[in-house]
Amino acid sequence: MKTILLTILSVCIYTTIYSQDYRWQQRVEYAMNVQLNTETHKLTGDQRLVYYNNSPDTLTKVYYHLFFNAFQPGSMMDVRSRNLPDPDRRVMDRISKLKENEIGYQHILSLKQDGKPLSYRVDGTILEVTLAKAMLPKTKTTFEMTFEAQVPVQIRRSGRNNREGIAYSMTQWYPKLAEYDFQGWHAYQYVAREFHGVWGDFDVRITMDPKFVIGGTGKLQNPEAIGHGYEKPGASVKRAPGNLTWHFLAKDVIDFAWAADPDYTHDRLQVPNGPELHFFYQKNEKTAETWKNMQPVAVNVFQHLNEYFGKYPFDTYSIIQGGDGGMEYPMCTLILGEGNQAGLNGVMAHEVTHSWYQMVLASNEALYAWMDEGFTDFASEEALNSIYNEPNTHTSSYNSYFGLVKSGLQEPAILHSDHFNTNRAYSTAAYSIGAVFLQQLKYVIGEENFYKGMKRYYNTWKMRHPEPNDFLRVMEKTSGLQLHWYYRYWIQTTKRIDYGIQSIVEKEGNTMIELQRIGEFPMPIDLLVTYKDGSEELLHIPLNEMLGSKPAEDKSQKRTVAEAWPWVHPLYTLKLNRKVDEIQNLEIDPTQRMADIDRKNNKVLVDEIKPYTNSTK
Repeated sequence: MKTILLTILSVCIYTTIYSQDYRWQQRVEYAMNVQLNTETHKLTGDQRLVYYNNSPDTLTKVYYHLFFNAFQPGSMMDVRSRNLPDPDRRVMDRISKLKENEIGYQHILSLKQDGKPLSYRVDGTILEVTLAKAMLPKTKTTFEMTFEAQVPVQIRRSGRNNREGIAYSMTQWYPKLAEYDFQGWHAYQYVAREFHGVWGDFDVRITMDPKFVIGGTGKLQNPEAIGHGYEKPGASVKRAPGNLTWHFLAKDVIDFAWAADPDYTHDRLQVPNGPELHFFYQKNEKTAETWKNMQPVAVNVFQHLNEYFGKYPFDTYSIIQGGDGGMEYPMCTLILGEGNQAGLNGVMAHEVTHSWYQMVLASNEALYAWMDEGFTDFASEEALNSIYNEPNTHTSSYNSYFGLVKSGLQEPAILHSDHFNTNRAYSTAAYSIGAVFLQQLKYVIGEENFYKGMKRYYNTWKMRHPEPNDFLRVMEKTSGLQLHWYYRYWIQTTKRIDYGIQSIVEKEGNTMIELQRIGEFPMPIDLLVTYKDGSEELLHIPLNEMLGSKPAEDKSQKRTVAEAWPWVHPLYTLKLNRKVDEIQNLEIDPTQRMADIDRKNNKVLVDEIKPYTNSTK
């Protein structure tokens, strides 16, 4: 009896420790006071950072990102851009031509840990800090830093005086602690790709010229002292003379971004049962109409995403003219302000949707860009299609993938974002291949399971940095099917899907259909048979690797589930209890959700097969 009790106790202790340590999250609490001199473009500030080591590891060093250091001639971003065969047109060789007063930098003036001075080393965009006292598991420490930065002329995302005339796009603007997780430190040099961050709270005070209007992450705490459209209707603004200090708070976010311009118009709109939206843009002949028209579309995008993919958890969101493409940040985005209506709506919808996949779920975007950019592309297109009453075909994503395959430049989507050989391979892998991954998953598990799974994934893993396996396990539990084979083929390899109808033979009054897997990528098969009497039948052939089959998607359609196709077999024979002369045509994957690289052999008009074999053997 004593042995049994000891065994039970040991299991309970192990289970408790395991559940506490499994997928632990580090945490940060930033308090920053900064001043921006709009004449010199210099930023000075102090930062108090409380860091919680929730890991089971003892830490002797920490690492910060110093993103502004990338905007200097000879930086890794500069060299990378000048050596890519297809560099970003916004970057090219522009960094190499920056003058001393145009470069970006972040200088650390002092750094202490719990009051003790620290030694540190700057390596490009990474600050390596040796701790005065090691951080044991489940402890916290406080870092106090003073720093100075020069805001660079805008090259990409961050900077001043961009081509649309926005004064300051303040993104990646402060020394930011790198993420540490079960894979170790994610202290990547910044070469213009993606990001990762530590969950935490931000208490930020920004002091600058009072004529500037600021929009950004968090919720303004002193609207009546600021004005500029933040104050409540009817409230009087009590603004002190001199520079203004803007006070923002943001909780449970992975970053803090802001933008400032003296000519911003500030509009507001409420999402029903959702956040208040803030719009900051320079109102002129290029923007006045398009930005007003975009605002109700933004409301509808939030409503669609809330309904189908999970509820946005914050009560505010800002859409800001940043003047350089579009880039997502917590509770805000910076986007191009000029251009046509469709383009503005599209970039707005995409960047807003990042709030679900990068700002709430927050997978490691550098390692799994397809989980962020791809899922974002997918969901934002579905939101816009719902608004415009268009079908969810995701045609542009498929065409982008097919084009990359033909180019010979495809690389596995699992590569670290910084290490693709071409921008084309990266962008197609992250955006298009990621979006096709989901649309094709609909085909594999069925639409009903798919949308249930997407919402379950969001609600299960929000604010927990999910990994690919976390997403797959949710979808497996929701569908009852095994799916890792699909992930391995689609994300970890460049193997292609290609199926065809090999032959149609009549035998003893039955039709024998032979299908061929031509490509290396196995998939379940939907085969639509259309008879000459106008009736249809869908034959579903599961893949044996799935250990099951998807449910019927169209309940009004006759459907037969055939024996599973073993993935090692290149050929599969299907017996149909109808004569060949009764069949009008056959089509593999009539919904065209399978990314088959050659669809010419997917559909056969039976009467056009001359001759077909009519055998009684």
